[in-house]
Amino acid sequence: MTAQHIDPAGPLIPRPQRTPAALRIALAQVAPHRLGEMEQQKDAAIALAAETGSLGPITQFLESWAVAVEIARLPVAAARLHSAEYAVQNLDRDDPAWRAAMDEIRNLHTSARESLAGE
Repeated sequence: MTAQHIDPAGPLIPRPQRTPAALRIALAQVAPHRLGEMEQQKDAAIALAAETGSLGPITQFLESWAVAVEIARLPVAAARLHSAEYAVQNLDRDDPAWRAAMDEIRNLHTSARESLAGE
């Protein structure tokens, strides 16, 4: 019997469907500390959708959390995001490294959106 090779840079979990339940289950596996934030945003999206009579807030909620899960399920991307977020929170805005960290955050989100669009 041979051991199965696990790619440390590969995804921790399969990409979930873009439903609240599937995204919640995936988030619980890759970033459980964000579940409360997700629930608050889901409630706000549903309330805004009801108030405006538009599904736009729900669609935006699902897209936002699909991107968050896409990044979190990839260890290398998640580590890069955490490092960039730390830099943004701890560097002065005049520091060129702050701008580089903001660019890294944007690039990670853009890459995740593009990856999701190609599924």
